[in-house]
Amino acid sequence: MKTATGLRFVHRIVKGLMGVAFFALAACATLPEPGGGGPDTLSEPGVPKQLQSRQIIVALAEAERTQWDTIAQDLQTRHQLRRVGAFPLTSIGVQCLVFQVPLEQSMEAILTRLRADSRVQLAQPNQPFEGLAAVNVSSLAYIRLAYGARLIHADQVQSISTGQGVSVVVIDTGADTHHPDLQGRIVATQNFVDGGEPSFATDTHGTAVAGVIGARAAQAGAGLDGIAPDAALTVAKACWYPDSASAKARCSSWTLAKALDFAINHQAKVINLSLGGGPDALLTRLLTAAENRGIVVVAATLENRDDPGFPALLNTVIPVMACDPRGHVVWPRWQAPAFVAAAPGIDIVAPIPQDRYDLLSGSSLAAAHVTGIVALLIQQDPQRSPEQIRALLYTTARQPTGSHPAPPPAVGVVDACAALARQVPALVCHRVDPGL
Repeated sequence: MKTATGLRFVHRIVKGLMGVAFFALAACATLPEPGGGGPDTLSEPGVPKQLQSRQIIVALAEAERTQWDTIAQDLQTRHQLRRVGAFPLTSIGVQCLVFQVPLEQSMEAILTRLRADSRVQLAQPNQPFEGLAAVNVSSLAYIRLAYGARLIHADQVQSISTGQGVSVVVIDTGADTHHPDLQGRIVATQNFVDGGEPSFATDTHGTAVAGVIGARAAQAGAGLDGIAPDAALTVAKACWYPDSASAKARCSSWTLAKALDFAINHQAKVINLSLGGGPDALLTRLLTAAENRGIVVVAATLENRDDPGFPALLNTVIPVMACDPRGHVVWPRWQAPAFVAAAPGIDIVAPIPQDRYDLLSGSSLAAAHVTGIVALLIQQDPQRSPEQIRALLYTTARQPTGSHPAPPPAVGVVDACAALARQVPALVCHRVDPGL
């Protein structure tokens, strides 16, 4: 599974028969308002500092709290920036510094260097938020960054389909069932890891994946809706963290086989597998059985490899890779499978344990978006087969942006509205250009 730099998290394949799904989390708090200093930059008299041009935002992790002042001063000096502000986004756990880039420097070059700094969790241009002063700053910040539903046009269909009652089994780590946006959304849990119960509610990866699929905002303007906010979610814990400090969650053929067997026997309609590994004969059999039972399986791909990984390489699953807010993908080196769905997977706002949110990256989150779309489709037509669902997503997907190899693999950004319109002809879809 792929991740990006900055706040993005690194997904690596675990050798042998192990699947992996992992994130490095960021935290956020306050930093004293900085004074002046730094090089001379553009002067904009009368323009509030939060709306001035050539500003960039840099996020630091909670783990770096004791070094915040030192890091801020070092970044200012090293990159010849002017520090103009600081603010906390406690809901997504980051401390934000604002710098102004001198006219003689390239904004993109500065951002590239900052993103390569291991102390920096995120670096991006400062974009104005309309009405920021009138609402809770943290709430507006993470909601504004939540672009996934808009990019795949899921927001245009949720008035007619929310995945109501569609059984979705998330085979992953555990999940925080008490998170405000997940309370009442997870109808069942199951643990297939010895000793996995105590940490079930503190597992980050499963919380994020379940939230992208089926969260429901606890209150308007202060939470997040998933792609299918009325789906019936079951979280089956088959992956675990080796220790509390580990960013990697590991699974085995043993745990995954038991979880798949559970999902099949409990009549799941969709299975989400935000994990990957090497070919596995036992799991292949189980996934074939799922296909034969009419269960749609969505799997994340390993994008920086010579193959998409298992189970994504199977023609009985929907393989998914990540795209960014503009619909841009990093084209894979592999040509198979026949079609790969692309979905939002870079800087995704997602719930994490302890009532928090974070920005996460990787094909794990992309797969969750596609699982949500599948639930929307099944609500409207429960009799559609997995093969028909795959074909529908393929024929309604749109071309990713950016350059591509020749010949390019069959990669398409999924479109929930276009797909659902094939089932509900009266549905009118509006094209929205991707953007931040």
